[in-house]
Amino acid sequence: MRCTQTSKVRSLSSVFALLDGLSVFLERPTEKLSNEKDIMERRRFLKQAALGAAATAVLASCGNQQPSERGAPAVQTLPRLRWRLASSFPRGLDTIFGAAEVLAERVRTLTDGRFEIRVYPAGELVPGLQVLDAVQNGTVPIGHTASYYFIGKHPALAFDCTVPFGLTSRQYNAWVLEGGGLELLRELFAEFNIVNLPGGNTGAQMGGWFRREINSLRDLRGLKMRIPGMGGRVMSEMGVTVQVLAGGEIYPALERGAIDAAEWVGPYDDEKLGFYQIASYYYYPGWWEPGPALSFYVNRREWERLPTFYREVLWTAALEASQIMLARYDARNPAALQRLLQAGVQLRRFPDDVLREAARIAEELLNQEQDPLYRRIYEAYRRWRAQSYRWFSTTELAYAQFAFPLSSFLAT
Repeated sequence: MRCTQTSKVRSLSSVFALLDGLSVFLERPTEKLSNEKDIMERRRFLKQAALGAAATAVLASCGNQQPSERGAPAVQTLPRLRWRLASSFPRGLDTIFGAAEVLAERVRTLTDGRFEIRVYPAGELVPGLQVLDAVQNGTVPIGHTASYYFIGKHPALAFDCTVPFGLTSRQYNAWVLEGGGLELLRELFAEFNIVNLPGGNTGAQMGGWFRREINSLRDLRGLKMRIPGMGGRVMSEMGVTVQVLAGGEIYPALERGAIDAAEWVGPYDDEKLGFYQIASYYYYPGWWEPGPALSFYVNRREWERLPTFYREVLWTAALEASQIMLARYDARNPAALQRLLQAGVQLRRFPDDVLREAARIAEELLNQEQDPLYRRIYEAYRRWRAQSYRWFSTTELAYAQFAFPLSSFLAT
């Protein structure tokens, strides 16, 4: 079979997209590189991988001739991989569970189907609250979860997700991607045999669903509530009996009266889960989750066995999944809230005495931990928060306080 110019062009057309994508990879390392030599070596590898893929595509279009037969350098074929991903979330929540599906699809596309990840919802491979254990032990190579579920294993895991009165989604992304947060968190996850990647963000959450009104701090005492993480610890200090339940377990517990209140994410997810059918009071703001981030966990041994190109693909796919997840929540929550209000839901703001006491207790609890790694992460987080708050209060807050109340006027 003769190799024609047309066949070459067809074969290379798909490769050009890969080459374009690699320009992004070349500019952002997945790990902190120690010097310019490391950076140049990484760029050299990726360029060679891309050129190798192009050479392979051209040769494939010219029949069964081998590279050596045409004088081209030998190209090592990237391996075919099939991974299982364990999620902490039910399949029905297309926003939060969907982030893992976005990751899997992007990885498959960028590797031309050579690296495939099958996503399993909570309970199919492992229970939702056992994802960290499953990845740490190598039961699955990758997981998708919220790290504050596991603060009983190490309190610093809260900073990988969120803490009460902490960072918003934008502030968190800035800290992790540009403020040294990722390096500190990688050090923490090394203790669990895990490499962490960005896994999405919900944006500021709602304060949850309550069967009865909360008019003051004393109304919280004796309440049974589903709430995880540091927010749960703060609520416990305010007299609430706290339970940690996976997403799919909340509605049954609320329905049978095992809990009096529950928080999840926000209007879009909460409407799907049906909480408004049982508890009619919907509170805001979710002070314990101002910008909760999710993470993809990769077993360290599996990560180290991956070709560098596959690591770069995973990193890029994780970043894309993170952005899409936040965009979906921001796009879908407004209409969902309006539907809930039309269904008779009573929207309420937490009383000021609840917010003040929660802020006081939160800072007290965050300062109590003395583990050396926790202290290093917390001090870095606190410095970034103070710096970021000053900036955002100058610009974002001033704009929001004036412009947001004009929404009805601007819509006319």
